Amino acid sequence: MSAQLPGHAQTVIIGGGIVGCSVAYHLTKLGRKNVVLLEQSELTGGATWHAAGLVTQLRNSHTLMEIAKYGVDLYPRLEAETGQPTGFDQTGSITVARTEGRMDELKKITSLARIIGIEIEPITNREVGEMWPLMQTDDLVGAIHIVKDGQTLPTETAKAMAKGAADGGASIFEGVQVTSIRQRGGAVTGVSTDRGDIECEVVVNCGGMWAREIGLMCGVAVPLFAAEHMYLVTNPMGIPKDIRPLRDPDQQIYFRGDMEGEGAVLMGGFELVAKPWGKNGIPNDFAFSLLEPDWEHFKVFWESAVYRVPAMEDAGISRYCVSVESFTPDNRYILGEAPE
Repeated sequence: MSAQLPGHAQTVIIGGGIVGCSVAYHLTKLGRKNVVLLEQSELTGGATWHAAGLVTQLRNSHTLMEIAKYGVDLYPRLEAETGQPTGFDQTGSITVARTEGRMDELKKITSLARIIGIEIEPITNREVGEMWPLMQTDDLVGAIHIVKDGQTLPTETAKAMAKGAADGGASIFEGVQVTSIRQRGGAVTGVSTDRGDIECEVVVNCGGMWAREIGLMCGVAVPLFAAEHMYLVTNPMGIPKDIRPLRDPDQQIYFRGDMEGEGAVLMGGFELVAKPWGKNGIPNDFAFSLLEPDWEHFKVFWESAVYRVPAMEDAGISRYCVSVESFTPDNRYILGEAPE
C-alpha cells in the first residue's frame, strides 16, 4: 500500500471494501491513471470481511442480471490476471419454491436469464435432494439450478481487485480518515483527511454503512441505512464445502457449505422487517467488528432452517454471528452522479 498522500488525484474513492476496490480496479481498466483509494481502517474492514460470499446471477431485471453475469465471468480471470486467489468456486446454485406463486416467478426469471445467455434449468425435487442430500424436499413445488453461480471469499476477492487496481496505477491508502469534501460552485474540488488534503475532480462514495455520513459532508442525500444481519455455522455435518449454495426465498433463508471449515453448514436469513443499527451514527472505528447476539430475532430463521435441513438440529451450532450490512429502501444499487 502507498505511504504518502498525493496533493492531487483525478479520482478519489472513499471506502476500501469490495465495492471500492472494484471501482478502483475498473477505473484503471478504463485508462484512469490518477486514481486514489482511501480506507479509514484496513481493506475489507466494514462489511466485506464477514459477507457470506454468495455469487448468483438470479436477479429480477435484465440490467442487474447483466451485471451479475459479468461478475461470474470476471472472478476466474481476475485470479489468473493478478496472481491473487479470490476463493471463487463455480459450484452452481439452487433456488427452491414452496408455492406456485414463487415457482411462477422463478419461471419468469428463467426466461429472462436465458435471453442474455445465463445457464439456468428447472430441476425436480429428487434432483434437489441429490445435490443437497440432507435437504427436506417433499413440500417443494419446484426449483431451479443456476449452473455457473458459485461462492467466493469476499476478502480475498476484494484484495485481488485491489492488487489489480494497484498494478494498473491506482494508489491505495489505509488508515486515512476523510473529514470533509470540499466544493466550489456545486462541484467537488477535493477532500480533507486526517493526513492532509487532496485536490480532485471526482469523488466516488463507496463507504458502505458510512455512505450516508460521507454524503452529508457535501450535501448529498444517500438513502441507505445500516441493519443487523445474522448468520450461523453448524458443527461438522459431513457437508462438502463446495456444495451448491441454496436459497429458500419463501422463508428468506440461504445455506452454503462453510468454505473455511470441514463439513459444516453456514445459514443466514434476511428478515422482512430489519433491525436498524447505528441510527445515531456509526463509529469510525467500527472495523472488523460484530454485535451482541440476539437469538430472539433470529430464531424464526433457525426454525425454518431446521425444517428444511432437519440434521442441523442435532448437529448444533459452532458459531453465531451478528454483523452489520447496509441497505437501500428498494434494495437496489445507488449508482451514478449525485443529483445534487
